[in-house]
Amino acid sequence: MFQYVIKVVVTAILVIAIAETAKRWSLAGAIVASLPVTSILAMIWLFWSTRDVEKVSQLSYSIFWVLAPSFLFFLVLPFLLRLGVNFWVSMGISCVTMTGAYWAFVKILKVIGVL
Repeated sequence: MFQYVIKVVVTAILVIAIAETAKRWSLAGAIVASLPVTSILAMIWLFWSTRDVEKVSQLSYSIFWVLAPSFLFFLVLPFLLRLGVNFWVSMGISCVTMTGAYWAFVKILKVIGVL
């Protein structure tokens, strides 16, 4: 149970630090947010829980291959916001677009034998 508390606290601190940094300087916030913090934490927590480097390796490999669809989110969201679309609607459309891209990309990667 204590491990879960540590995981939640460390993760929350990082997310809050990114948001607070972005309030003061958006470029610095973007740089920190663009770091694969979530992936790194997930790999640390996975290794901590399992001590299985093969699982960590597989996770890292899979993350690499599914990064591309996430970029779509970062293109659609600012485009919609600049058009004056409500923030929550823009966020929803961007998430749905990204989810659809993930679905299609994973299907393609499976067909060509990458995943």
